[in-house]
Amino acid sequence: MADDSESFEQFRTSFSYGSRSDLNFKFLKALTDDEAAEVLRVILDQLGDAYDTGDISELIETAIEAQIAGYAPREDAEPPRYEYEDGPFAPLSVPLADARIGLVTTTGHFVEGDDPAPLGFQGMSQQDAEDNISQLLREAPVLSAIPSDTARDKLKVRHGGFDTTSAVIDPNVCFPIDTLASLADDGVIAATSSTFYSFPGATSQGRLKKVMDEWVATVLSEPVDAVLLVPV
Repeated sequence: MADDSESFEQFRTSFSYGSRSDLNFKFLKALTDDEAAEVLRVILDQLGDAYDTGDISELIETAIEAQIAGYAPREDAEPPRYEYEDGPFAPLSVPLADARIGLVTTTGHFVEGDDPAPLGFQGMSQQDAEDNISQLLREAPVLSAIPSDTARDKLKVRHGGFDTTSAVIDPNVCFPIDTLASLADDGVIAATSSTFYSFPGATSQGRLKKVMDEWVATVLSEPVDAVLLVPV
């Protein structure tokens, strides 16, 4: 008789593009069995408390702390394959209230009708992106131009590396288009650039380095005093 039992290691790694794929919990793969078991023990304990209190804030905080631990480099980790030089500190050339601000994110946002079509796949779904992550990690990156006055129902997002549910509900959690507009309306900043930019960070880092100078020139093709960079 076949042994269909599953080890705890197989269980925790299955959340990272496996049989239980859930990008909110793929960090469990990076933890040891003992670390993952402790995270789940704490979460279940706090879930029991939440039945009585209705307060899930501790659950969320525990998950966030576990994600940080899972993604943090370990002491025995191999050096990163790609390294990027830190740029020199550049203070604003004008007061913030006089500054025109641009936006570049790695969230994978784009405008409806201007699909970057990863892998030549028009209309790729979020699930398709997750299912094809290994190919996307080798794909040439595409920078999407997004007018800063884009209607929210025309703003789309797709990314094989994170759960986009929150970004669909409210783009501002990672693509702060309304937030920047509000800052301009309130006089905190002078204005935003007319065009924002985004690409999915789960892409070929080698090819990304090759297009970076071109992308910088594109972003700076209209006058901006600073650019807000939002990684995910």
